[in-house]
Formats: sequence, C-alpha cells, structure tokens
Amino acid sequence: MTAKVILGTEVAKEIREELKEEVSFLKDKYGITPGLVTILVGENPASVSYVTGKQKAAKELGFHSIQDTQPADISEARLLELVDKYNRDKDIHGILVQLPLPRQINETRVLYAIDPKKDVDGFHPVNLGKLMIGEADFLPCTPAGIQQLLIRAGVQTDGAEVVVVGRSNIVGKPIANILVQKAAGANATVTICHTRTRDLAAHTRRADILIVAAGKPKAVTVDMVRPGAAVIDVGVNRIGMTTEGKAKLCGDVDFEAVKEVASVITPVPGGVGPMTITMLMSNTVKAAKLSIK
Repeated sequence: MTAKVILGTEVAKEIREELKEEVSFLKDKYGITPGLVTILVGENPASVSYVTGKQKAAKELGFHSIQDTQPADISEARLLELVDKYNRDKDIHGILVQLPLPRQINETRVLYAIDPKKDVDGFHPVNLGKLMIGEADFLPCTPAGIQQLLIRAGVQTDGAEVVVVGRSNIVGKPIANILVQKAAGANATVTICHTRTRDLAAHTRRADILIVAAGKPKAVTVDMVRPGAAVIDVGVNRIGMTTEGKAKLCGDVDFEAVKEVASVITPVPGGVGPMTITMLMSNTVKAAKLSIK
C-alpha cells in the first residue's frame, strides 16, 4: 500500500478561493474590507520572507493590507504604542507582529498587548483559553491548517486515536486541544509525546492519526508507524544544499519509507507549510465578520 499524499498547496488554494467569495460578500453586503497589518521589526531575512508571503496573500484576496516595518532599535514602549494604534483602528481587523523580536523587547508583553479580537495568530492567552473550553474565535494557524488537511482528506477523527509528537505552544499543545474537543473534525482521543516520553514508538504505533512536530529530521521511522495510519509531518529541517544552491529540506518523518505503510501522508515541503498563511487569512476574514456585531 502506498499512501495518498495530501498536498497542502492544493488544499490551501481551495480554501483561498472560498475566502475570495467571503471577502466579496463582506464588501457587497456590509461595506467591510478585511484589514490586516503585519508589523516587522528589523530586517531578519527569514522574517522578511514570511511577512512578504503574508502580504502577498492578503492582497490577492482583496484585503486592506498594511506592511508596517520598524527599525531594529525601536523601543518596547514605541512598539506597544504602535500595537495600541492598530487596536483602535476600525479598518484593521487583524494584527500580526512578526517574531522574533530584538532583545530589547519583551515578546510576551507585546503579544499580550494585541486586542484578542484582532489576534489572528491565535496565541493571545484569551484566545488560547477559549480554545481550551471549546469556544475559540481564532485557532492558531498551523494547527488549524492541520485540522483542515485532515477534514478535506476525509480522515475520520471522531473516536480516532491521535498521537502528537511535540509539545510546543505553536503546534503540539494547540493541535491536541483542537482535536480533543467535542466537535466536528475533532472528538478524538489524544496523546501528547515529547522528549521525556518513554518508549515513543509504543505510543506512535497505536496512532490512527500521527502528527509529528519534533524538530528533528526523520525522527519517526517506518517501524514507528501503524499500517494504515494518517501521518501529518509538521517538521521543516535543512539537511544540506541542492546543486542549484537551494536549501534541501526534509520533515520529521522518513517520508519515502513511511509512505509505503501509511494511508495518507503530507510531504515536506508542500504539506502543512502552505496552510499556515492561508489559515491566517481565514482568521482575518473571521475577525472582520465578528466586527459586524
């Protein structure tokens, strides 16, 4: 058996077409254009690349989008003033402060200053708390993307045994909380594994759905996967350079081996990655809808 490969690029494209229709509806019915501001401090190449991708997606969907770039030596007080300015801006529905921030700035203080109703990254304690009790306005983007990949690939989550490898605040903990909820596309039994888990393979071999965000190349090998399992690989690891001078990437799962036993699997690149920005756009549209109230 060779697994069906779930292409995040295709699913993201499908969702963006749906979002275009929602944006048109909001404009025509309510005169509202979803507004997103991305705040970039300094010129970290990776951060510049991420923000550029987010702004490109926003413009393609017809958003009111602002790229606010600040110098690397900006003070924390000034950055907090900037966040407050956009909190009060009625034309802005989503605020994203690109991380990492320079050393002189307390990242937690800045992120907590964002109005929870504009926290389209979904990491404000208010939104994480609402996720915990099943009343989330915004889901963190990468975990939300994982859930959509499972739903749109027809993977049954109701009653499924899910094993999450990794306990980060960005992926591991949120996806576990999403899938354990008594809701459509969830309702699973979830186990979280991490670096102190004894006999990791004993846990992963139980999984109907295995989500791997370990941060280690090919951490999950074929002998750790139950035949027929759905495997979602969140990892992105640089393992060298191609002959064209581009970074060679691999996931946290041994893709070539595992695809021969899994039922569905995501590749790296082209799997979970493309979903993150798309779910950020989805959250921004939702924030615009919530503002109508």
